[in-house]
Amino acid sequence: MIKHKSGSLTFYIPDATAQSGAHFFDAGISAGFPSPAEDFKEERLSLDETLVKNKEATFYARVSGQSMIGAGLDDNDLLVIDRSLEPANNKIAVCFLDGEFTVKRLRVEKKEVWLQPENPNYPIIKITEDNNFLIWGIVTNVIKKV
Repeated sequence: MIKHKSGSLTFYIPDATAQSGAHFFDAGISAGFPSPAEDFKEERLSLDETLVKNKEATFYARVSGQSMIGAGLDDNDLLVIDRSLEPANNKIAVCFLDGEFTVKRLRVEKKEVWLQPENPNYPIIKITEDNNFLIWGIVTNVIKKV
C-alpha cells in the first residue's frame, strides 16, 4: 500500500495479494439471541472485492478530525473513495480545497456548491470562484475500529 499524507487525510492505494481474503461466515450474526452453530457456512471474503468496484480509481484515506461525526465518520476511520463516481447533491466527497484535502457532504443547488460538515461546531463552506476547488472522489464505504 502506498501512503500519502495531506492535511487532514492520509491516502492509501489498495494492494491486492494472491492470498487476500479472511474467513467469512455467511450466517448473519445475531445481535439478539445466539443462532445455532451448524447454520454457519464458511468461505473466504476479500474486503477489496467487496468494497472496491473500480480498482484503478479507488483509494483509501484515514480521517483526521471530527467534522463528519454526524455522518458516522470518526477520527481514524478508514474511507473507501471511488474517483470514478459522479459527484451529486448529498454525496459525501473528498475534496481538494485551497491546498488541503477535506471530507464533507456536497450540497449542490443550481450553480452553487457548499461543503456541509456533519458537526454543528464546524462552518458550512460556500465554494466561490476564488477557491482552488476540486471534487477528488466520492466516499463509498467507511471501515471502523471498535
